[in-house]
Amino acid sequence: MADYDVAVAGGGPAGAATALTLAKCGWRVLLADMSDTEAFRLGEGFAPVGHSLLRDLGMLERFLADQHRTSYGTVSAWGSDELQASDFIFNLQGRGYQLDRARFDAMLRQAALEAGAKVQEGMRLEPILDVVKPGSFRLCLRGDKPVREELCNSQWLVDATGRPASLARGFGAKRMAQDRLLAFWTLLDSTKIGDCDGRTLVESRPDGWWYSVLLPSGKRLAAFLTDADLADRPALLSMEKFRDKLDETIHLRQLCLEHGYDVSQKPRGADASSARLNPVVGPGWLAVGDAAISFDPLSSQGILNALHTGIRAGKALDAALRGNISALAEYAEHLAKIYATYLGNRATFYAYERRWVDKEFWARRHP
Repeated sequence: MADYDVAVAGGGPAGAATALTLAKCGWRVLLADMSDTEAFRLGEGFAPVGHSLLRDLGMLERFLADQHRTSYGTVSAWGSDELQASDFIFNLQGRGYQLDRARFDAMLRQAALEAGAKVQEGMRLEPILDVVKPGSFRLCLRGDKPVREELCNSQWLVDATGRPASLARGFGAKRMAQDRLLAFWTLLDSTKIGDCDGRTLVESRPDGWWYSVLLPSGKRLAAFLTDADLADRPALLSMEKFRDKLDETIHLRQLCLEHGYDVSQKPRGADASSARLNPVVGPGWLAVGDAAISFDPLSSQGILNALHTGIRAGKALDAALRGNISALAEYAEHLAKIYATYLGNRATFYAYERRWVDKEFWARRHP
């Protein structure tokens, strides 16, 4: 039975950054990832400030060599029917990117492996709850394809399972949601060649807002954001009705007409709410990324939050393993400050849209 200092559940950017940070410090690390590594994932925007986080991980040059699609900024119809541009050209950190998430996540997991972490893809990490003992967890690694199980021990557990926070919630933590925002999204295919605008398009509407980005694959992502109780889910999950909903937009509709885009697959729904985990640190465990604090996609901070909390968690656990347990309380306090600042910025940005303050979606976001 293998023994680890830290076991990380979830191999996305947050889990991989945690594992990489700890492996570089010389600790025995297990990184277990159950997700479909080839599946498309939301969370493709990478702002210029992310360069410094990748530099801290020693991954910036490797990332740049992967040549993800360049993003030059954002163009938005927010508070007005007129488009306003915000260009990354004025950012001191350089350009942004639209990520190929499968390739980006695999790069980080490979770096963790090369640093000495044990990486188990296609395996789910589960505590054996009847023998849970903080400081000495008995764990089961389960794989579905093929069916297999392995047992191991670990001093510390890290929940990097994303918004479900399945591991932390099993220990009694609760997800405190700020809203009930959902994202309904699909991919658009074009019959033409010529769309090369790497900027993110954001367009607000009376019952929510849209965003669209050109992906490295050449497809275009289109996502509609609204609250769960305001959404006509059967319609938004239908290709035909989603197309009708997209036709209610102004700028996104024009872009689709200009470049021959059409809905190419059945739309899907995803949780996009703002939430925090309470507590974010417990006896022998902590949470990172979306499992710890999750942001509205409007902020474009998802990947940055994942990398930042992963690095901070790795440093906090390194300190704790060396005897400085107070580092964990400092980590939790740091995340609380991040979330409070985020909520203030979120309220400010939503307040810019005042055309539909009498509509339920926007009334909820105005004081």
